[in-house]
Amino acid sequence: MYGLSLDELIEFDVDISEIQNMIEKTSRELTDKVNWTKVWSKQYPILAQYQSEVDIEHYADGLCVLLNELKVNYGYNDLDAMLVLKDILGFVWKTRNKRKKKQTLVGK
Repeated sequence: MYGLSLDELIEFDVDISEIQNMIEKTSRELTDKVNWTKVWSKQYPILAQYQSEVDIEHYADGLCVLLNELKVNYGYNDLDAMLVLKDILGFVWKTRNKRKKKQTLVGK
């Protein structure tokens, strides 16, 4: 997309404004064409293999319930509800990692 491999992009020491600038310059049509699972699976191989191991429909059903709750409770459209849920999942991930690090430090 930018003439750089994902590894090259990750190695760049860019500040947030540069990243935001790239995002603003990228059209929605282009990002919709990208297979993000395939792109990120080079860094995170689990993304290339979990589909044959995980009951995706089970987890998808639960996520659909949460998406619908966000839409009903806050009036979000489909995309906004998905983005909010994704952001909440990121928050949960960071919070769990902080707790684990604290537990590790306390245990030493």
